Amino acid sequence: MQTNIKQMKSLALAYMGDAIYEVYVREHLLQAGTVKPNQLHQEAITFVSAKAQAWVLLNWLEQEILSDEEKQIVSRGRNAKSGSVPKNTSVQTYRYSTAFEALIGYHYLSNNKLRLNELIELAIHNLEGRNA
Repeated sequence: MQTNIKQMKSLALAYMGDAIYEVYVREHLLQAGTVKPNQLHQEAITFVSAKAQAWVLLNWLEQEILSDEEKQIVSRGRNAKSGSVPKNTSVQTYRYSTAFEALIGYHYLSNNKLRLNELIELAIHNLEGRNA
């Protein structure tokens, strides 16, 4: 693996961040007692959709909870060109979602477990409050 995480392409960080965030969300749902497969899938979507991720990231930016270094990762992730956009979301939403995933991937690959856990727990908490 590339040793300098800061030089890694944003889409590579987002690729990892997507997987890591999905695992955290699945674990959260199982711990919350959600066990039916269809119910798990439907509830997971409320956390992992591009719209949900973009909403969380925009909240974080508005509340200024990200460090300058994190803002740089977000900016790089938002500006990354993937060449495709999912059917059900705008380009802007997709870019903020990619930036969210890049930030998660960055912290995971940098072994910043404390901050990774903090951000993911905050994201889940924010989305549960929004969906309540």
